[in-house]
Amino acid sequence: MRQPRRAVRGATLNTGSSRFNLPAREADGDWLDDRETLDDGPAPLRTTVTVERPKSIISFNASADVPFERSINAYRGCEHGCIYCFARPSHAYHDLSPGLDFESKLFAKPDAAKLLRAELMKPSYRVATIAMGTNTDPYQPIERDWRITRHCIEVLAETRHPLMITTKSDRVVDDIDMLAAMARDGLVSVMVSITSLDPRIAMTIEPRAPTPRRRLLAVEKLAAAGVPVRVSISPIIPAITDGEMEHILEAAANAGARTAAFIPVRLPFEVAPLFRAWLDTHFPDRAGKVMSMIQSIRGGRDNDPNFGTRMRGTGPWYDLMLTRFRIGCARHGLNKERVVLRTDLFRPPEGAQMRLF
Repeated sequence: MRQPRRAVRGATLNTGSSRFNLPAREADGDWLDDRETLDDGPAPLRTTVTVERPKSIISFNASADVPFERSINAYRGCEHGCIYCFARPSHAYHDLSPGLDFESKLFAKPDAAKLLRAELMKPSYRVATIAMGTNTDPYQPIERDWRITRHCIEVLAETRHPLMITTKSDRVVDDIDMLAAMARDGLVSVMVSITSLDPRIAMTIEPRAPTPRRRLLAVEKLAAAGVPVRVSISPIIPAITDGEMEHILEAAANAGARTAAFIPVRLPFEVAPLFRAWLDTHFPDRAGKVMSMIQSIRGGRDNDPNFGTRMRGTGPWYDLMLTRFRIGCARHGLNKERVVLRTDLFRPPEGAQMRLF
């Protein structure tokens, strides 16, 4: 029997194929609010969202380069379209391109909260901070309709489980009710990524992400609600965004951020040729200089995949970035404290005690 079709906020769902076809759109209402001051903007993007049904939702890693051992990714692919995104190559596992397919052929995991609840109920579960936003942005535009990130936070708030969020979207403020309550118990921190304060540069690098002004406003609102906020100046692109480091640190501190971090641009696998083509299109006058500086930071290559250095860098250009960063943080009172989330308040989800009977 043919499955019926039903409308979902401007999208069409075919329940047989589990794929949403979304209309082409230039902006999501709150995107690029400064567009009237610019000559152009990102091209309209037509996206599809395919439902993914994983058997588990928490991913584990043993990397010494990242400050977490487990994470949740509610979505695959990301509409923000950031040219530097190191998650782009993961789309190849679905026989899709790391280029436009990554931005337009998205995957959503609507069972994420249910899977999370089930995993937290296991007798063998041991508490450690869960990170969201480590691969693709948990607050990209489709979160407005799917609310998968919010549903997962609801489970974590209920169980008093520590959470770390990374995003470049001011949509995180939509969940400030839960985040503020969790923050009062030392259970959450949020990192907001701000690559540039220049709307034109930001639009070129991250064409469908909220403007820098909106991200700073999100930092201000979160900080005012008592949520510990970290600003990530990542990635720093030499000869394009590196000159803004001190200005971003000052703006972040003024908005209420407590700490800051940075990572030089990384170009793994298919990201490198995409980035080179982007440079030739948007910055042809300095493309060679940019790549030369990146290679000096990455041991003479476009990318350094080695654990221990891949998230940092080596050489004089990296040392200069690090020195400037440390001086800027000291000047603006950042990184004076280390936010440590509590793990001792965890309580299993309702119904977990029934395992004893």
